[in-house]
Amino acid sequence: MKRIKRASIAGVAGYVPDYVLTNHALEQMVDTNDAWITTRTGIQERRILKEEGVGTSFMAIEAVKDLLQKTATDPAAIDLLICATITPDRITPATANIIAHAVGATRAFSYDLQAACSGFLYGLDTAAQFIASGRAKKVIVVGADKMSSITDYTDRATCILFGDGAGAVLVTADELDSGCGIIDTICKADGAGQNLLYQKAGGSKLPASHATVDDRAHYIQQDGQNVFKAAVTAMSEVVMEIMAGNQLTASDIAYLVPHQANRRILKLVAERVAMPMEKVMLNINKYGNTTAATIPLCLWDYEQKLKKGDKLIVTVFGGGFTWGAMYMIWGYNSCKPM
Repeated sequence: MKRIKRASIAGVAGYVPDYVLTNHALEQMVDTNDAWITTRTGIQERRILKEEGVGTSFMAIEAVKDLLQKTATDPAAIDLLICATITPDRITPATANIIAHAVGATRAFSYDLQAACSGFLYGLDTAAQFIASGRAKKVIVVGADKMSSITDYTDRATCILFGDGAGAVLVTADELDSGCGIIDTICKADGAGQNLLYQKAGGSKLPASHATVDDRAHYIQQDGQNVFKAAVTAMSEVVMEIMAGNQLTASDIAYLVPHQANRRILKLVAERVAMPMEKVMLNINKYGNTTAATIPLCLWDYEQKLKKGDKLIVTVFGGGFTWGAMYMIWGYNSCKPM
C-alpha cells in the first residue's frame, strides 16, 4: 500500500518594495490623519511598488529567488509553482508562468489561484494534496499582490488599508513519524459576500471601457462595516472548529497566524478564541493589507522566532467571501542570520 506523505514548509522568504507610504503622506492625499488610521486599523505605513512597468511578478520573483537560495534548492527540482494573487501581471499568461520562467523552474507546471486574501492558504492546502498523493515532491507557493494597482487613492476608506508585497514558501514531504507538517485544513466560501468586497469592472461581465474607467470601477471596493463583522465571525469560528477537531487549546499553540486585514479584527478574533495577543503574529503596522501576501510575510518576519515542533494555526478571510484555517507543526529550526 502506498504511504501517504505529509506536506511541510521547508523554507520561507519575502519581498517588499523600498518605497514606504506613511500615514502622514496619506494625510496630504485624502481627508484623514495618522491617529485616525492607527486607531482604527493598526496600520502606520505600507510598502508601494513604484518602479515603472512592473507588476506583481517583479516582487514574487525576488521572493522566490531568495527562497531558492536560502533552502539551497535547484529550481529545476521544483515540480509545481502556485501563485495566489488578485493582481496578476496580465489576464494571460498566468503570473505563475512568468515567475517559474524567471527563476529557472523549467520542469515545473504552474498556475495562478484567485481566492482574494484567502489565496495563500488555499494554495498551501492544494500543495499539500499534491505532496500527499506523491504527484509532487517540491512545490513553491507564492502569495503576492500589487494592491496599489487597484487602490483608489481618492477613497479615504480603502486607500489607507492596502500595500504591496510578496511571500513564498517551499513545501516538501515530511516523514509522518516526525510529527511535523500540515496536519489539518478547513477551507470555506460563501458567494453571498460577492458584493461586499469586490472589484466591479475588468472581468468578462463588465470589460474595461472609457465608461468603467471614468466611473473608477476598476478599483477595490468594500462595505467596511459588514466585511469587518463577517471577518471576525468567520475567522473566529473556523479557528475554534480546527482547534476542537484536533483537541487543541490556546496553551498548545505557539502562534496564531491571521490574515493582516485590520488590527481590531485580529484582537477580536484572538479574544473569541482565548488566544493572548502575544501569541498573535502581527506586522500589519508596517505592511498594511497585502492580500494574498500577508500570511507568508508573517511567517517570513517571525521565522527566526519559530522552532521545530511549534504548533501554528493559520486563519484567513477574503472577498467572495472566502475563509479558512490550517493547523501545522513547524518543521525546522531557523538559522539566525550572520
